Amino acid sequence: MLLLVPADPLRPHRPDQHFAPEATAAREAGVPVAVVDHDALARGDVKGALGRLPGRGEAVYRGWMLHAERYAAFAEALSAQGVTLRTRAEQYRRAHELPGWYPALTSVTPATTWTAGDGREAFELARVELGDGPAVLRDYCKSMKHHWDEAAFVPDLTDGEAAWAVARRFRELREDDFVGGFVLRRFERFTSAEVRTWWRDGRCVLVGPHPDTPDRPPVDDPDLTVVTPLVAALQLPFVTVDLALRDDGVWRVVELGDGQVSDRPTTVEPARLLTPALTPNLVDHGVVAPD
Repeated sequence: MLLLVPADPLRPHRPDQHFAPEATAAREAGVPVAVVDHDALARGDVKGALGRLPGRGEAVYRGWMLHAERYAAFAEALSAQGVTLRTRAEQYRRAHELPGWYPALTSVTPATTWTAGDGREAFELARVELGDGPAVLRDYCKSMKHHWDEAAFVPDLTDGEAAWAVARRFRELREDDFVGGFVLRRFERFTSAEVRTWWRDGRCVLVGPHPDTPDRPPVDDPDLTVVTPLVAALQLPFVTVDLALRDDGVWRVVELGDGQVSDRPTTVEPARLLTPALTPNLVDHGVVAPD
């Protein structure tokens, strides 16, 4: 097993400071660590991104987000050096981009429509299809929730001009990071902070706070009875599922993401995440009980 993390831009032979605690925890557990140049990966220079790898075999990446196409090139280049990412390129896209996971989770997440591309005509079709009432705008991978009023929240889907103004501003702010198309999610009122759950091979292995609210641990663990078989059916090796409690007392899925590029809250010890993430077989190593 090998852990891959981004290199520090100023000290390219060392892990990026954001991921250094995880690199340290991996090494203490006897797992080799290699650094990759994220900036080179992001611009498509895969050969320039990879240095010498300490061995062959299976690897897990823990780093910044990559476009699905860049991840696929990354996986291919690693394969040429005898290293196989546990999460295949197709699996990464399915977890990283909302259209990949939404159909499997429609019963436990807000109603959603999306477009292919950033054209207004397609946006109008998606807006009308979702119906009336408020909505939240994002693209396939990310929202601009820190620009809530101007680029995320659509107060009334029936007001086409106002909705398009939000979409246009969102597109301006995302610039080259815009992925796929516009996504409209029906607004639901939540009464709790988001909870980030971590999953290996369809099993929840860690429940903790969301990175935006690291000092607000869950008061109660979310009820995963309904969610578990849906996540398992996606057959994804390492994902996160963010949940929040709706005002009617029902836990709802806010987001699903690839676990390799999901941020770890600062209040969660690295080893608590890396033990299940890096263990080759969870059942054989006693991390979870078999069914």
